[in-house]
Amino acid sequence: MPTENTHTYDVIVIGAGPVGENVADRTTAAGLSTVLVESELAGGECSYWACEPSKALLRPVLLRADAAHVPGLEAAVGQPLDVEAVLAHRNRMSADWNDDGQVEWIKSAGIDLVRGHGRLAGEREVSVSTPEGETVRLRARHAVAVCTGSSAALPPLPGMTELRPWTSREATSAKRPPQRLIIVGAGVVGVEMATAWQALGSRVTLLAREHGLLPRHEPFAGELVTERLREAGTDVRFDVSVVTAQRTGDGGDEVRVTLSDGEVVTADEILFATGRSPRSQDIGLGTVGLQPGDWLATDDSLTVTAVPGTWLYAVGDVNRRALFTHQGKYQARVAGAVIAARARGERLDTGRWSPHSSTADVEAVPGVVFTDPEIASVGLTVREAERAGRDVEVVDYDIGHLAGAVQYRPDYRGRARVLVDRERQVVVGATFAGPGVAELLYSATVAITGEVPVERLWHAVPAFPTISEVWLRLLETRRDS
Repeated sequence: MPTENTHTYDVIVIGAGPVGENVADRTTAAGLSTVLVESELAGGECSYWACEPSKALLRPVLLRADAAHVPGLEAAVGQPLDVEAVLAHRNRMSADWNDDGQVEWIKSAGIDLVRGHGRLAGEREVSVSTPEGETVRLRARHAVAVCTGSSAALPPLPGMTELRPWTSREATSAKRPPQRLIIVGAGVVGVEMATAWQALGSRVTLLAREHGLLPRHEPFAGELVTERLREAGTDVRFDVSVVTAQRTGDGGDEVRVTLSDGEVVTADEILFATGRSPRSQDIGLGTVGLQPGDWLATDDSLTVTAVPGTWLYAVGDVNRRALFTHQGKYQARVAGAVIAARARGERLDTGRWSPHSSTADVEAVPGVVFTDPEIASVGLTVREAERAGRDVEVVDYDIGHLAGAVQYRPDYRGRARVLVDRERQVVVGATFAGPGVAELLYSATVAITGEVPVERLWHAVPAFPTISEVWLRLLETRRDS
């Protein structure tokens, strides 16, 4: 017969992924007793099915792409990738899907961990159904933080259960490359997994409903990625959608897809990279007046706005502010500071760029697409600036003209763009497309968050010959125009 235990903490955190762990770390460091509740692996989606395994698959691919174009290395990297070695590296980076190391860190930080499915059970209360059949009731003196993240969203096609499609989880944890892989979706997951599995030996067909890849980025980014994917052998198709998809053949070992243009495509596996949904369907939202399955809207202090009082927080993907692990961890640091300040009875400082405001969620969200070429961006795109009515100067530069770029890869192809606010004379957006540009991103993020005047950037001297010299060329291009 199930048993029930009750425990009281200052703070309860539902979800022990990177976001939940960071909330708990900050509140514990502030002297608040904190418990994490986790139904799967401590460390969350990023550690086992997203950031870590996907980048482990992509790193050898991108390194070989660069090396293959450097004089003296072509012959050394001319052979196919060692698939077993790449997958073994992926497994190590995913800790072989074992969370002992994460659990050890949680304990060392003085945080309690309760394994099981956590659900809100009213104001400041959480009920946890444990794997042992127990019900653990938790009460919070100050705060409950929902950090349950998001999961892959599947389209409403008939027969989805029988189809057995891949989502991002299967794509990053597959034990072997499928001979043929259909990827549906033109966003980050779609293009990264096309890059990885094409290089690992799959024949990839990438289907985009839009007329281009990476529709949320500057158009030139998607164009460069498209060019390189096609050079690598990927069949990239635009302006198509899936009408029907079903398993056929003996044992359902083949996927047959009918497209909106009438063509039929077959493969061994199909990956739907078509967006994310909040993991909020079964976490007790109805007990506090919220709709199960909804995104949880918050203010800049990460406090859920639709619930009376200041005890419920939503941090990370589940609030839909910025669906990146690094941005969720940033929110966690802010939320931890907010919870601690309120627990001490202190007044919040919620002004722009203040300790209790996640301003970067709307002003400077950085992101990298780990394709060949890499795409790094932060702040506004031209399209976003136009929609917001922002008056900006657009400055472009061909990165391949830099000596540092030619040193990096003699056939370097890439492009940089910055957006400068005409009135304030500060950078409000930056996009870089090209090999190795991920390392340019932090400088752009600092320029935007620090609101560094463009005239001051002239005094930030880039080393020669490096790709970072693109900053000087962008300034010169703007001056000379």
